[in-house]
Amino acid sequence: MSHKRIPKRKAVIAAGSVAALGAAALLLPNANASQDGAEDTTAAAPKTLKAGDASDLASQLAGLLGDAFAGSYYDEDSQQLVVNVVGDNNQLVVQAKKAGAAVRQVDNSTAELQSAAQTLKAEATIPGTAWAVDPRTNKILVTADSTVTGEKWDTLESTVQSLGSGMATIQKSAGTFKTFASGGDAIFGGGSRCSLGFNVTAGDGSPAFLTAGHCGVAVDQWSDSQDGAPIATVDQAVFPGEGDFALVKYDDPATEAPSDVNVGGGQTVQILQAAEATVGQEVFRMGSTTGLADGTVTGLDATVNYPEGTVTGLIQTNVCAEPGDSGGSMFTQDGLALGLTSGGSGDCTVGGETFFQPVTTALEAVGATLGAGDAAGGGEAGGEEAGGGEVGGEAGGEEAGGGEVGGEAGGEEAGGGEVGGEEAGGEEVGGEVGGEEVGGEEAGAGEEAGVGDQSGAGVEDGSGLTETP
Repeated sequence: MSHKRIPKRKAVIAAGSVAALGAAALLLPNANASQDGAEDTTAAAPKTLKAGDASDLASQLAGLLGDAFAGSYYDEDSQQLVVNVVGDNNQLVVQAKKAGAAVRQVDNSTAELQSAAQTLKAEATIPGTAWAVDPRTNKILVTADSTVTGEKWDTLESTVQSLGSGMATIQKSAGTFKTFASGGDAIFGGGSRCSLGFNVTAGDGSPAFLTAGHCGVAVDQWSDSQDGAPIATVDQAVFPGEGDFALVKYDDPATEAPSDVNVGGGQTVQILQAAEATVGQEVFRMGSTTGLADGTVTGLDATVNYPEGTVTGLIQTNVCAEPGDSGGSMFTQDGLALGLTSGGSGDCTVGGETFFQPVTTALEAVGATLGAGDAAGGGEAGGEEAGGGEVGGEAGGEEAGGGEVGGEAGGEEAGGGEVGGEEAGGEEVGGEVGGEEVGGEEAGAGEEAGVGDQSGAGVEDGSGLTETP
């Protein structure tokens, strides 16, 4: 017996169904704009870049600029990398422009922002708070959820004020920061549900997958179906602390673990490689509760103070997520694996903030590589090159996003009514889910964690890990 995720048909990303996801005109140019003929290198025009290429250029410029580098972000409208520079070294500015970046002079250096973040850690590590550097404002963006009131709020506000004018800002979140335990495919264990992130090859060559660390520390063995026999066992898990990730090895060494993301309706998106996220980058998230969602990266190296403890080094976004989406994949339209869903506030009705574990960091920590065999190298999906097909398309006979993300699951509306329909049992992943309700039932120990057939991702419709002869 081997276990393989078998989609009904393959598809890759195109502009056609992007509108159904709530985003418009996501396809980026296929090549960088030519810089030929620029005689005056001091006035070189910024290059037009894909988001993935902008991330690579940002890494190069960070090394080139040294202490003068104060972060960068991707301008989706102009499709350019904007680099923040401190100091008056005109030679470095010229080099950055020559490399193809748009350069912006700012006041706060990376060292100063990092020092401010350390002050927040020492004096304001309060459950329900989070902070990350926002290179677009050259400040630290501090977020407080609805539980931060009274003395807690006073402490946070006074700490931010002590950092000095122009160093940090505070925003309030209507929801509650929580881990989203309960996308890609649904995985079940110990009465809890999470989502498979990306298939990988472990350091010893065995097939495995990445998911959230808070899922891995809560449950040792995972199945591809509710109450099903375990198919994978946790090998490594980190949560809380320096990340939220777990490596889970398939029990059957013959398991085929393709390098793709199931986006519902029997469709998959081919994943070509892991990459660093860039602020301003448009991204997609897949989860077993809410299916496919999209949004933008808003911060890097984020610190989140969950009720279970502090997690550092995360990616902050405005993509929505809900309980059950934990561990699910965040990726780009052109097949770059970026993150694993950790947690956040809000839901996919009112929105909110969601945090992701960087895939690159997780892979390095567990000693794994993305994909399995030649699948990791990319190639074609369904006879079309990655980046040239569509995200979503028809799901259950309806267009994904035609009122429902992910179409219908098991004959019930995805995300409609209660999430699940059967109790997850007595084990809670990631502690109490903020005291909020999930689909009308309180999420807590023994909560209804969405383990029924209304999974948004279509668990019965090719979205689960399917057993094959």
